[in-house]
Amino acid sequence: MSLHEHCRMMAGYNGWANNRLFAACAKVPDVDYKAARGAFFGSLHGTLNHLLLTDRIWAARFVGRTAPSWTLDTILFEDFGALRVAREVEDGKLVDFVARLDDEQLAADFRWTRKADGMQIAQPLWAALAHLFNHQTHHRGQAHGLLTQMGVEAPSLDLVLYQRESGVGFRA
Repeated sequence: MSLHEHCRMMAGYNGWANNRLFAACAKVPDVDYKAARGAFFGSLHGTLNHLLLTDRIWAARFVGRTAPSWTLDTILFEDFGALRVAREVEDGKLVDFVARLDDEQLAADFRWTRKADGMQIAQPLWAALAHLFNHQTHHRGQAHGLLTQMGVEAPSLDLVLYQRESGVGFRA
């Protein structure tokens, strides 16, 4: 599998997993969804907002724009429905962005400025994308745990399930 194929698979998986997670979250009453539960970003709502926020920061970096100056706990959307729509749009943009790349672009140096201290970072673009996908998986896992604690049936988010359903990464 080429770098491009791998990144396309991960972008597709990312959107698929977010869609499954948001479908489960839609079953949670708003008071429970927004309740502080000891997660790093407080609530299920805070966690999902954080993921959208960081994806938007990375999306700006990927196209050479200045990253927004939000703090990592900024709530972009108070309303779950609006957050869900924004998440779907962002996931579509990421899929489209990755689809336009080739292996050479993915292997090329990507430079960005770390927000915390202004440090200039250089790494291959594929490595920055790998961070974005891993970051999503990390916090989706936290959200999955919160759903489980609330007694909500949390969906399987296994990559292999996405691969089976989409046919990506399987040989005939």
